[in-house]
Amino acid sequence: MMAAGVKITAVSYLNTIPFIYGLKHASVFGSDILLCPPAQCADNYSSRLADVALLPAAVVPQLKDARIITDYCIGAVQAVRTVELMSDCAIKNIRRIFLDPHSRTSIQLLRWLAAKVWRISPEWCPLEGGYDNLQQRAREGDAFLLIGDKVFEREHLFTYKTDLAEAWQQATGLPFCFAVWVARNGTPYSVIDELQHAFTFGVEHIYESVLEFGFGDKPYNAYEYLTRNIDFLLDENKRKALKKFWSSGTDIETRTNIERGGER
Repeated sequence: MMAAGVKITAVSYLNTIPFIYGLKHASVFGSDILLCPPAQCADNYSSRLADVALLPAAVVPQLKDARIITDYCIGAVQAVRTVELMSDCAIKNIRRIFLDPHSRTSIQLLRWLAAKVWRISPEWCPLEGGYDNLQQRAREGDAFLLIGDKVFEREHLFTYKTDLAEAWQQATGLPFCFAVWVARNGTPYSVIDELQHAFTFGVEHIYESVLEFGFGDKPYNAYEYLTRNIDFLLDENKRKALKKFWSSGTDIETRTNIERGGER
């Protein structure tokens, strides 16, 4: 496998732009990057549309032909801000949770928190009809799991907001790791070294990446988010967190009202 021919899939969110910047400016991979939501990254990898992928942590144990590479990830050691449960009622009064389909890891984390920490058994529903007018569409006891950049525009809409990374940290004493870089077994070390170099370069040039990809004029502070809310280092504590998360035993499959023939 020649480095220049490696196909890469990564998340199309703000939290990934330092990696993309590094791939573009400090490697030979810049022209072979497929950007998409987290769940689609997993599908791209499974269908062999990509050789290297930034994958949701929840799917990694299910993959036989994959190994974690580099010392980088999408993680959080405090509030992550872009993975939130929003509602107009306290957690104990939540009856239904509508799930953003873009992240399997966030859904699994939420189910773990609901079962093991909050001790609630809500009805799990797919979030359909887009992300606008959520407050107007909500009934009493409804909550919404939202992830990614869309949270910035909607985090002020609801009375109650729970940051899932922060809730995990309070419950376990560990940071959280949302996504990791993987490559197929047998990927040459030269390719992995090239990726490690690119990601290091990107993380060392976060400010430049914000400007280059047009996030400097957003109503939110992209640089602050990337340097305060996101932690890119896949260190020993995050590896411990991954093992605990993988052994949580929480099924990410959801039973929905629609599946049972009801109406929303």
